[in-house]
Amino acid sequence: MDIAILDDYHDVAQRFADWASLGPDARVTVFNDALPEGQARADALAPFDVIVAMRERTPFPAELIAALPRLRLLVTTGMRNNAIDMNAASARGIVVSGAPGSADANTATAELAWAHILALFKHLPQEDDAMRRGMWQTGMPIPLAGKRLGLVGLGKLGQAVAQVGRAFGMEVVAWSPNLTDERAAEAGVTRVDKHALFSTADVVSLHLILSERSRNVVDAAALAAMKPTAFLVNTSRAGLVDQDALMDTLAKGRIAGAGLDVYEVEPLPPTDSVRNLDNVILTPHLGYVSQENFQAFYRNALEAVRGFAAGQPVRVLNAS
Repeated sequence: MDIAILDDYHDVAQRFADWASLGPDARVTVFNDALPEGQARADALAPFDVIVAMRERTPFPAELIAALPRLRLLVTTGMRNNAIDMNAASARGIVVSGAPGSADANTATAELAWAHILALFKHLPQEDDAMRRGMWQTGMPIPLAGKRLGLVGLGKLGQAVAQVGRAFGMEVVAWSPNLTDERAAEAGVTRVDKHALFSTADVVSLHLILSERSRNVVDAAALAAMKPTAFLVNTSRAGLVDQDALMDTLAKGRIAGAGLDVYEVEPLPPTDSVRNLDNVILTPHLGYVSQENFQAFYRNALEAVRGFAAGQPVRVLNAS
């Protein structure tokens, strides 16, 4: 059994799980860097019976799946992966298994959202840069108390972010397509309509699952409704936002700035124009990255491989 572990940027897969326990007939190859797209990716993965994918870092559309004749098991870390064509995998008889992370994964993403919010309100990147150049107090930090936090999505992540916002004395409002007044009240926030959220919030933080329904939910009209002093934070998925409209909004200074952890192309190309904007805080999709989470990912991925090898697949995501 030839096993490929993809996109191990931190080079931790072989330390965090005992792959040798699969025995001498299991040969493990780790790819630390992202594989090039197209035929080169298909050629690199063609020899493998099992592939372990790190979240959605490497997409598996139908064309790639069709080009992998030996593939029998595709393991994704996490229990949801919109970058895998499940129907194509099922049609080929390929089992897709999930490998859940640690229980604190949602908390870690909420913490990162707050790192962005605080850095934006307190001008931390600008003040850090100014201090290193010998300057002193170049701007005025913005207090959080009394400001309005707008949450797009009020699931586990949105609720975790809301709880911190309330602790800072912020007014917290939320909107999502299915949110009700009752659910919002249970979370201690107020439900408003989409336009009201974008037009009145001092910071908007996104916490929706990406689907065809939610794609580009933050469109040009939503961005145009935002106050010029407001910030946008996205630690969820780039596809929630119309990227062309966002780049135009930021480049023209129509909002005060943004904190971004997710991008249409990842890793973000070195020449991407967003890197040149001085009103944006950028992090490299760190929301789910922690030692505890990755240990759980890889140990559960190993369990999935072991179960498949024994004829008892676990956590099958494309079961008919």
